[in-house]
Amino acid sequence: MEAKLQNLPAEPGVYLLKDAQGEILYVGKAASLRDRVRSYFQTLTDPKTQRLMQEVSDFEYIVTRTERDALLLEATLIKSHQPRYNIRLKDDKRYPYIKITDEPFPRVEIARRVARDGKYFGPYTNSDAVRETIKILQKIFRLRTCALDIKDPPVRKRPCLDHYIGLCDAPCVGAISQAEYAKLVEEATLFLRGRGKDLIEELQQQMEWAVERLEFEQAARLRDQIKALEQLFAGQRELAPRPTERDVIGYALGNGTACVQVFFVRRGKLVGRESFFVEVPSETSDTELITAFVKQYYGKAEQIPKEILVPCALDEPEAIEGWLSERRQGPVRVKVATRGPARKLLELVAHNAELALRERAALPERGAEWEALQELQKILHLPTLPRRIEAYDISNLYGQHAVGSMVVFCDGMPKKSQYRRFRIETVSQIDDFAMLAEVLRRRLERAQTGDERFLPLPDLILIDGGKGQLSAARAVLRQLGFEKIPTLALAKEHEHIFVAHRAQPIVLPHDDPALQLLQRVRDEAHRFAVTYHRAMRRRRFLESVLDGIAGLGPVRKQRLLQRFGSLQGIQRASVDQLCEVLPEAVARRLYDALRVPSSSATKSLLERTNGARRGDPSP
Repeated sequence: MEAKLQNLPAEPGVYLLKDAQGEILYVGKAASLRDRVRSYFQTLTDPKTQRLMQEVSDFEYIVTRTERDALLLEATLIKSHQPRYNIRLKDDKRYPYIKITDEPFPRVEIARRVARDGKYFGPYTNSDAVRETIKILQKIFRLRTCALDIKDPPVRKRPCLDHYIGLCDAPCVGAISQAEYAKLVEEATLFLRGRGKDLIEELQQQMEWAVERLEFEQAARLRDQIKALEQLFAGQRELAPRPTERDVIGYALGNGTACVQVFFVRRGKLVGRESFFVEVPSETSDTELITAFVKQYYGKAEQIPKEILVPCALDEPEAIEGWLSERRQGPVRVKVATRGPARKLLELVAHNAELALRERAALPERGAEWEALQELQKILHLPTLPRRIEAYDISNLYGQHAVGSMVVFCDGMPKKSQYRRFRIETVSQIDDFAMLAEVLRRRLERAQTGDERFLPLPDLILIDGGKGQLSAARAVLRQLGFEKIPTLALAKEHEHIFVAHRAQPIVLPHDDPALQLLQRVRDEAHRFAVTYHRAMRRRRFLESVLDGIAGLGPVRKQRLLQRFGSLQGIQRASVDQLCEVLPEAVARRLYDALRVPSSSATKSLLERTNGARRGDPSP
């Protein structure tokens, strides 16, 4: 250690402090590695650093060309190694972005990682808010969200549901030109950057031009866009007397956790905010906390403002300002507000952070279901958390009495009020694939008509079966324009997961929470289908038996059902009990028919019905 300390270079770089087992305890950066690292081995007064150095047995360092390069490397190493003594954002990798893809007809979607394949906005901490923003983009700007590879000329003949309900201009069928669509993308970009006033002014000018050209339909559409935007921006609070572009950072400390809030002020108005929860080692100073947050947050933020207000001075502010300016490709100032309106604004942000921290502490912890949903999203690479899962199954007896089921799980729990069942109408032979296709088609076509009993659409569709069932389901989704809905099949025998565009199944351990969640959903769909199928069989059997009894007409059948409730109740009834409803002669004929079947067909049907009631598997 002494020799390494003597040979430290007086150059910028990153250092890693390690314990005796080689675990990285802390990652830091320095303008001069020699001065910074040696300071740890001198007399220390800070309790936190004293505790750290009691565990340190070794260190290593990486020299960089500039201090800005050291900043970037430090952030990367902290994210990669998650050292105990560094301050870090919780669940950093889960924060979503809004992405506008780089295509001839760009689509808007949720992304978890930033790449050079489009425009990114974020990160955001609330996935629900991101989904709501995308809905607003669809409603106002009609940007597509599907994953279609749109050709020119288009090969699709009919648009999907989004077009019919006014959420997409259907470039897939050539309903809008590439130039017109690009204009919508440009307007949506202004909206996401918080430049609402600029956007409204531009739309008003376009509306006036449309009126001059007598394009009244286009003018009316622009008018509706302007009205929707004005309503949206009406609730934005004026936070600065002049057109300011700044982020305001405030925080509140709790037990080992801090809530850091960022208010986004554009053109003097609050256009949004985000809350971040940060793990904070004990005895961390305000400067350490805010410096660490600024490095981590703006290391991945896609929009950096001209000015950032912070509650305290940062470590090495000149280096951080230089790095931010380089990322923004324009000057950035980091300011500490000590008085006046700016200080009051910081206090407002801090107060909101304190309330958010209290609210988080008061909420019950998310259960195992939520963790399973997060694991499922990660395994399947889903664009959003599958909060609404729909599962489908088919039940029939050699093609007879065929029914289908749809069950719904929201946030990992069954939502029985939204279960639906289907009597198969178009398939008479044994063909589970065709039956499944019919059920899915009927469900999705009802959604296309706006039937609220079949809305909203699912985040994930689960099919009870294997590759064949999955292919049948995906074919229907493509035909109706719903191919963007993720779909998978879960096969019972080996519990393999089949997904589209993947030759081999996904195999998970039997104790994996994601697999166990899928099994619960699949088994519930099977139970619901079989229950309905058995009820259908019992009803048909009852009709066939009762129809063959002389003197038993519709009125008397209804009385039997009202008195005994079901076939089982009628079968269990004694002659005397039947005589309470029927004449004695008719009661005896019915009693004998139920217990001594007069034909092999009736006997077989009765045996099957009783077998189904006992829980025998349904073919």
